[in-house]
Amino acid sequence: MAEKITPRSQDFSKWYQDVILQARLADYSPVKGCMVIRPNGYSIWEKIQSNLDQRIKSTGTRNAYFPLFIPESFIQKEAEHVKGFAPQCAVVTYAGAKDLEEKLIVRPTSETIINSMFSKWIQSYRDLPMLINQWANVVRWEMRTRLFLRTTEFLWQEGHTCHETLEEAEKMALKMLTIYTQFCEDVLAMPVVQGLKSENEKFAGALRTYCIEAFMQDKKALQAGTSHNLSSHFAKAFHTVFLDKDGTQKLVFQTSWGVSTRLIGGLVMMHSDDRGLILPPRVSSPHVVILPIFGKDPSTFTKIKQKVHELKKMVLNSVEIKTLPYPLEIHIDEDETKQAGWKFHEYELIGIPIRLELGPKDLDLNQVTFVRRDLGKKEGVPFTELSQKITEELLAMQKDLFEKAKKFRMDHTHLISSYDEFKKKIATEGGFYETSWCQNVACETKVKEETKATLRCILLDQAFQVRTSQNPCVVCSSKSNTVNVLFAISY
Repeated sequence: MAEKITPRSQDFSKWYQDVILQARLADYSPVKGCMVIRPNGYSIWEKIQSNLDQRIKSTGTRNAYFPLFIPESFIQKEAEHVKGFAPQCAVVTYAGAKDLEEKLIVRPTSETIINSMFSKWIQSYRDLPMLINQWANVVRWEMRTRLFLRTTEFLWQEGHTCHETLEEAEKMALKMLTIYTQFCEDVLAMPVVQGLKSENEKFAGALRTYCIEAFMQDKKALQAGTSHNLSSHFAKAFHTVFLDKDGTQKLVFQTSWGVSTRLIGGLVMMHSDDRGLILPPRVSSPHVVILPIFGKDPSTFTKIKQKVHELKKMVLNSVEIKTLPYPLEIHIDEDETKQAGWKFHEYELIGIPIRLELGPKDLDLNQVTFVRRDLGKKEGVPFTELSQKITEELLAMQKDLFEKAKKFRMDHTHLISSYDEFKKKIATEGGFYETSWCQNVACETKVKEETKATLRCILLDQAFQVRTSQNPCVVCSSKSNTVNVLFAISY
């Protein structure tokens, strides 16, 4: 029940864990560091998958599937890649009752295994662009885990594309950055900041890494998605070449990009409250729950039961509801073994956007009692106005959650020019810190060591160009080659 949830102000980490467990989104697995995604949590992932899959396919990308196991020799082919992932790799050395001749890496990401196939499939410029995505699980041996945010095994999608030119690869990487941004903001009601990772923070083996950064209620950053321009780094390692129009063989240029079940953790931390889960309507299932409240008079039992089914049918068939950008899902809870109060708490806890109550008094007044999860206010809505009310409030809730999260981020984004002030404020207040940086890794490292904050991204302008700065570096005061960046403590 909701009263068991630790308040955010008391212990945010414990609150997050309580919401995940109490709302039955996930549970701890017998395998240390892994999680079991329960139906309530997996339904959110299905909504994410369904919507994002359509957006990915709109680019011409098609889904495929590649093996979970990768020969160790493949990983070794790309030096930066193996260096970046070696500490997180799970390795199979024994199978089929004997030692393996070659070790197998349990997929931490699929650039190498997919490139081994690209090199086989791509022969000519006519085969390009090749745009592939897969929905899969990956394994990264994490030392410190947290449900959804960082687990040893997690679910994601990973796109991999091949192009004739570096410019085409760059265009694809930025296209996916835009798609991720629109998806997070339109569907998850999650405002994000677009940026470019520093050389120190970019993906192992990439030319450059673009990212979207979200801001949580505890004033920490969460990397919500990444898109990488891989240039020809992996193509060189796997000899992925094509015969160009001029008759010469050339290396392909590549991208990779992905988001994961980490987004579910981000949803919890961005929108929920001390009573439990709050979900944007576009990823909720169902959107509306109807609770018949029968009272003590048995004569009203049949009337109430009949009316809730009439209301469901009326709403689903209404003109207003059909204007929603998704099919409306309505659940009628006719469980007579649980009291109304228990149900109120239960549906608040699991985050159903709209709760409708129909008791004897409501029936007499030809209305339902209407409650929107994020507002918690009860109001009577006439039967004849119900379809319009549900439509308006679902659209409003989606927008309001986004605007509330965006305002919270803006209220806690600080423009800073003094390193001493930066160190003091981030230790006591948290938040996003926009400042200038000289692009020297020594200054970036110093910030991380002294404050635990990381350089989340180099900020971009509307044309996706790096935002140069006229101000000196916040750390060393150098005025040379400075860019605008975002620092924050992150997950």
